[in-house]
Amino acid sequence: MTVVRRNILLAAAAVAALGAAAWGVSPALGAPQAPDVGTTHMRTTGQKTVPQKTAAAALHGTGEAPVPAADLADPKYGTWGFDVSGMDTAIKPGDDFFGYANGKWAARTEIPADRTRFGNFDKLSVLSENRVHEIAIEAAAGKLKDKDGAKIGAAYAAFMNEALANKLGAQPIQPELGKLKAVTTKAQLTGLMAKANATGFTTVFPVGIGADAKSPNKYAVHAANGGLGLPDRDYYLQASFAEKKAKYQAYVQQLLTLSGWPKPAENAKAVVDFETKLAEASWTRVERRDRDKTYNPMSPAELDTLAPGIGWTKYLADADLPGVQRVIVSTNTAFPKVAKIYADTPLDTLKAWEAFHVADGAAPYLSRAFVDASYEFRSKELAGQPEQQPRWKRAVAFTNGVIGESVGRVYVARYFPPAAKAKMDALVGDIQTALHARIEKLPWMGDATRAKALEKLSKFTVKIGYPNKWRDYSKLVLTPTDLYGDVQRSGAFEWHREVARLNGPVDKAEWGMTPQTVNAYYNSSNNEIVFPAAILAPPFFDPDADPAINYGAIGGVIGHETSHGFDDQGRKSNGDGVLTDWWTPDDATKFKAQTDRLDAQYSAFSPLPGEHVIGQLTMGENIGDMGGLSLALDAYHASLHGKPAPVIDGLTGDQRVFLGWAQVWREKIRDETLRQRLHTDPHSPALYRVNGTIRNIDGWYSAFDVKPGDKLYVAPDQRVRIW
Repeated sequence: MTVVRRNILLAAAAVAALGAAAWGVSPALGAPQAPDVGTTHMRTTGQKTVPQKTAAAALHGTGEAPVPAADLADPKYGTWGFDVSGMDTAIKPGDDFFGYANGKWAARTEIPADRTRFGNFDKLSVLSENRVHEIAIEAAAGKLKDKDGAKIGAAYAAFMNEALANKLGAQPIQPELGKLKAVTTKAQLTGLMAKANATGFTTVFPVGIGADAKSPNKYAVHAANGGLGLPDRDYYLQASFAEKKAKYQAYVQQLLTLSGWPKPAENAKAVVDFETKLAEASWTRVERRDRDKTYNPMSPAELDTLAPGIGWTKYLADADLPGVQRVIVSTNTAFPKVAKIYADTPLDTLKAWEAFHVADGAAPYLSRAFVDASYEFRSKELAGQPEQQPRWKRAVAFTNGVIGESVGRVYVARYFPPAAKAKMDALVGDIQTALHARIEKLPWMGDATRAKALEKLSKFTVKIGYPNKWRDYSKLVLTPTDLYGDVQRSGAFEWHREVARLNGPVDKAEWGMTPQTVNAYYNSSNNEIVFPAAILAPPFFDPDADPAINYGAIGGVIGHETSHGFDDQGRKSNGDGVLTDWWTPDDATKFKAQTDRLDAQYSAFSPLPGEHVIGQLTMGENIGDMGGLSLALDAYHASLHGKPAPVIDGLTGDQRVFLGWAQVWREKIRDETLRQRLHTDPHSPALYRVNGTIRNIDGWYSAFDVKPGDKLYVAPDQRVRIW
């Protein structure tokens, strides 16, 4: 999971630069996530509700009928929790288990035109989206009985007022562009960069606040390098992305033109040249995963030496962080390079770069010309999405982004029964018992490390459904007639909330996702696993389903997140969340030997011509998948209490556990999106989350009689066995 501050203008760039490793948070399950709007776009869909004018329309500009009841109901899968009709039994399980479990589903399924992928994660995202849409419609009509109902309604109504956005054009961003035009020195520009967390500006040195990995009960200021507008440094540096880079330059020119910035063509080239130099100085995503290398505490004086010319004491003060004497730098070796690039770049280029990023971040909230330009490049060109989403879907994503926990409070009251939470508690206990048993018997682990591993497991915190304490939005001002103002105020509200608690203890009760998010995560600093309410529905969790399916689905997810505590990065924190080495050198060497083998397996996968999975980038998720499914199988066996598993539709209990896992990962994805994710996403493609995982689990071979000669067969002595 990526830590999100919900500064929806800036969080994506800042957090991507800081990196999940810097925050000690494991990337989540890989489901579609609510966007940092204007940087990555929401990829969800559902049945469209035909707008119907109501009395609220004149006031709020929303005017929509209630969401059909069918769109709000949990999906169901077959008669016992699995969609048998989606299987292709003509495919041999040992040759392609993903195709065997999901082949007919894939053949009959088309990706909706306003999406970049579609699968079972997405079906639940559709459900959540429709439910939030219903909540937002009620709020905009003044009918939602919640203390923040008016604010929820204001956020949604503001986004839905397209007529006002078209009337205003580029006017909402003119104050920021005016400040840029008034800049006459680089020091003045640096001062604007420092305010990136609370404004529409961007920065080459983003700062944020999060737990201190070596003192996780305290907050710390973190810093990294940033400033890129394309998804990854590879887009600037690899010849295979030359066409995308050229289209990006055209997009920069287009937004500068729409914004009224001088010399748009000349400045667009200078901006892309500047970002290319930043890309050359930037760490790879693999390097940014290493939590040891990304922990580099420094004083402002030391930062002045490392990255001269910025004036770090003033920079921090301008960022609302006066008096801060300790900053944890992640990408430290990039800092001097970026500082020199910044110093050597002409002021006019830097001003144009800032102007473009102001417009790019604001584009989804401005007139149709800006909205369409952003969609055409960021969604259609980069991700292959044929059609733009209806405005109501983008409005739902925006509302979730600015006041998500208040929306979540309503969501939980309507759609998350207490019984579901109790059953999840039991399943988590089953999975943790299975891991405890495995750790006790691991042949490669010595007693000293084993004791520490068991201690860490005993200290896990589990959060299910929703926070015990809801976020207080009383100081957040949202109005139905000032969309861009709502964006800015929301970003400033979140940043100032974080700054205000900097010197206090870490809020261990806080959640990094809203309840309506279809995802889950592990947080190293809190040593916690977190499961929002929206993921606790079929096909992940169905109280009426065959237990084997639930173990393979939500049990695998629980095991996945639990295993993150012991993956190649999660293992670096102890039971109290402290970044420290608790491994004996011999055990660490044995662990690395297994991960090297896993790296080789996944790096050999090539889902597109000329492209491969990056085994080191996806290492933590691959370990999570393998551990999660192994633990789910063990937990299912334990649940039988020595009794034989029933056979259902000719399928054994073990077979159904593996099918439950495979059903979760049903997914079709557009080539351009897949290509982007291969370079940016720490998760392997869905195909390999099935085929790459099962081939290392002994129980799969016996369950489906997989033999040498089958395409997925791996000899017993070559299978990776970690947890």
